[in-house]
Amino acid sequence: MRDAARVYSPRVRASRRVAYPVSMTAEELVISAARIGGALFVLRWAFAGSLLAILIDFSDLFMMNLLDMGGVRDYQSLDKWLDLAYMLTFLWVALRWSGPTRAVAVALFAFRIIGVLAFEALGERWVLLLFPNVFEFWFVFAAGARRFAPEYELTWRRSAVWLIPLTALKEAQEYALHGAQWLDNYRAVDVVIDGWRWVTRAES
Repeated sequence: MRDAARVYSPRVRASRRVAYPVSMTAEELVISAARIGGALFVLRWAFAGSLLAILIDFSDLFMMNLLDMGGVRDYQSLDKWLDLAYMLTFLWVALRWSGPTRAVAVALFAFRIIGVLAFEALGERWVLLLFPNVFEFWFVFAAGARRFAPEYELTWRRSAVWLIPLTALKEAQEYALHGAQWLDNYRAVDVVIDGWRWVTRAES
């Protein structure tokens, strides 16, 4: 069983950068393959594929707990670069759209990329709070609107209104992950097990 220090050390702080060769561990390769492969579904199914890509994006939290293949040496950095896999496929699909829907997607993508580069340069997770990945939420929302309400036109005014709750929700998520860092001291597998035990006790 992997000891606690080995599980948590890659996720504690991105600023604790370590110097290591360009080569990746087997565990990093498996996680990267899963994340990149999961991003491809959106090319076929924009809305359903985006939800699946986001779910698979969280799979590395479980893989790091369950695999013992060399570890992940700098999780925050690896995670942000692998985020580009689904972000690029999202962008590829969004470029086929038109009007405000496309323009907002491109602007939000560029905004997040600036944030990722700033994060890599400074190595501080609070930077991500200044550049929340609203692009992710906007794409899912826009793809859902196109799928289930194609007659609903996302004008500039409507887009601005919808961006308010989307930004608030994403900023709350970024704060939980990178500001308060509430999940850093928990293993994803243990959270699921504890949640299941709580539900089953509540039902009994």
